Amino acid sequence: MTHTGSCHCGNIKFEVEGDPTTALACNCSICSRKGTLLWFVPSAQFNLLTPRENITTYMFNKHIIKHQFCGVCGVQPFGEAIDPKGNPTVAVNIRCLEDIDPLAVPVHHYDGKSK
Repeated sequence: MTHTGSCHCGNIKFEVEGDPTTALACNCSICSRKGTLLWFVPSAQFNLLTPRENITTYMFNKHIIKHQFCGVCGVQPFGEAIDPKGNPTVAVNIRCLEDIDPLAVPVHHYDGKSK
């Protein structure tokens, strides 16, 4: 199934193929402040519908994850990284998907604060 998503103002729009069967809630310094619920998909399942120029990137700590957010409304609809096996991966914030109820997706809690 294809899901559509966006930031709050619509400056960033995307599609993602698949169905989130679980989401990750991380307690690291950035995720806990943003309240994201992340669904990890291979980059090939993600299609950005707006120009890359609409995206602002933030990287911190080990500079491994590109936290992508809207410079207009500040919402982070996704992040990009390489998974442990070397595959390009997108971490989709399921709170930004239009047709997904985040409360209906089981959440795995990850201790990123201790990593």
